Amino acid sequence: MLVLPMYVALGAPSVALPAIGRALAVPFGATAWILAAWSLTSALAMPVAGRLLVRWSPFQVLVAGVVALAAGSALAGAGPTLSVVIVGRLIGGAGAGATVIAVFAAATALPGRQRIRALGIIAAAGATASGCGTLLGGAVTAWLGWRAVLAIPVLALPLLLAALPSRRALTRSGSGSGSGSGSGSGERNGSTGRLDVVGAAVLSVLAGSLITLLQAHSVGLPAPITLVVAAAGVLAAGGLWWRVRSTPEGFVPRRVIAAPGFLAAGLIGGTVFAGYYGVLFRAPSLIEQVTGGGPPKAGVLLVPAAACSVLAGRLVGAVTDRFTAWQVSAGLAALTVVGVLVVAVFTGPALIVVGTALTVCGFAGAQAVLVSLAPDLVAADDRDTAQGLLNFMNALGGGIGPAAVAGLSGIVPAPVALAVLAALPLAGIVVSLTQRPTANRRPRPDATRGSPR
Repeated sequence: MLVLPMYVALGAPSVALPAIGRALAVPFGATAWILAAWSLTSALAMPVAGRLLVRWSPFQVLVAGVVALAAGSALAGAGPTLSVVIVGRLIGGAGAGATVIAVFAAATALPGRQRIRALGIIAAAGATASGCGTLLGGAVTAWLGWRAVLAIPVLALPLLLAALPSRRALTRSGSGSGSGSGSGSGERNGSTGRLDVVGAAVLSVLAGSLITLLQAHSVGLPAPITLVVAAAGVLAAGGLWWRVRSTPEGFVPRRVIAAPGFLAAGLIGGTVFAGYYGVLFRAPSLIEQVTGGGPPKAGVLLVPAAACSVLAGRLVGAVTDRFTAWQVSAGLAALTVVGVLVVAVFTGPALIVVGTALTVCGFAGAQAVLVSLAPDLVAADDRDTAQGLLNFMNALGGGIGPAAVAGLSGIVPAPVALAVLAALPLAGIVVSLTQRPTANRRPRPDATRGSPR
């Protein structure tokens, strides 16, 4: 229940973007920041929340995340200018990222089969909410206006009451804290649990500069500022490389990202998320152009696509019983590639819905499979950190997708921009197939931290 408002916050505004652009007198491409800002801070908050789980219980992280989610959404809904709206979305996205990690912390503590089933349910709920968000967003835009659409996640506050009966399950979950011996429970995710501010800062600058550069043309960013952003991104990339080497226990632990298969899982998830959110950004406006209808009609037509997430979430557990996670990931990335290309090539509303449905299946399935896989790639003490970093890469891909489509749409026709976007999940297919032989080895739960894996 608690993931519903945060995923609606991704789908619902996508239908309202044309209305927001007209109301705030900004180009349509600039409104992509409304989606990208949410994805960006969601991504950045996830590894931070993973680190906070060293000292806080998942329930405490959940409460903090929901409060930030609601406060930021209220600000975005009341924002008089696009910049204020974006600030609100940045705050709300950070809360959403923390909330997701708290929910996953409870789900990934379950044993294998139950874990993939629980994550499948969560993924289906998220994909359904983001897809049906187009219907909700269209209806709310028509009846109450676009500001109400941006304020929808405030509903997470009363839904927080639904978590109270499960508070015991959301206290110190078994994701590496209760089963470790000696230093395992007290020192997991770093010897002291202190947050590496420098590591977090360089990662934030790198992610922010990447998304900003992708949208530089669509938002009319002046050349000098673009160069400054590019330089900041290069420096941040170098700083992150240096920090990982010099501080193995830092914000991005070397042993986690060096674990066989971990970076591959993050790259696959990021490319699939990019394909889905890129289509989610563009599909409603394409349907409006083709049908001549408004946001409600676009939302109604996209409901069948959203419903496919339920099927994907239900089937993913059965499929992983017969195939490896890497084979399933390759298939889901392939679905995403086909879906993006269908939306890019065909103009009929029915085929746009079919293409969107394929990307929905890829998104819902990949989220469940990869998040379930992450704990098996690292030692038990590192599971919270690994979950945060994996979800960071996934959510960053979700920000890159709309940013890339918006940025390219100012240079090439929209179908070409979407066709270029398909190259990302295509890369995910290649990674999943080439990394599979070395990525199935699970580290020993009592492996010494800091030793190479």
